Amino acid sequence: MTEVKKFSLVKPTAQTPFHIDFDWWRQNDRNWHIELRSMLCEEHQQAFADVPEDQLIDWVDPQTAEVRQVDGLQNTLITHCARQEGFVSAQTALVDAVFRILLSNGNTPLSAAELGQRLGRPAEIILRTLAGPRVYKGIRPFLG
Repeated sequence: MTEVKKFSLVKPTAQTPFHIDFDWWRQNDRNWHIELRSMLCEEHQQAFADVPEDQLIDWVDPQTAEVRQVDGLQNTLITHCARQEGFVSAQTALVDAVFRILLSNGNTPLSAAELGQRLGRPAEIILRTLAGPRVYKGIRPFLG
């Protein structure tokens, strides 16, 4: 007898945390570096103009003092550019705004309710957008 595996599809709620799944970008042949470069502040657009896209840097975790190699562009965007005034505005499209909020939060998962509070937009609309069958910019439920 053949065993049939069933997949559990849990429908996200307003409390389900979401994050940017950078593996999704790699698996879907997306060049996420182009997206990230477009969000750099002016200072770092110039600094990264001639830097290879996959440049790794040493990063020291401030909590554990562990040294890890991380993507330099992604790290700079998260630790500096995403924290600049105007990185997210009221005119920023919803998916772009969520993406930018997650970056500015160090890609720490946030629920639709938390994103709604930060963006001043209804959590229900954010949830409907992010929980649908299409994955926007690698924003997916965080599974732990």
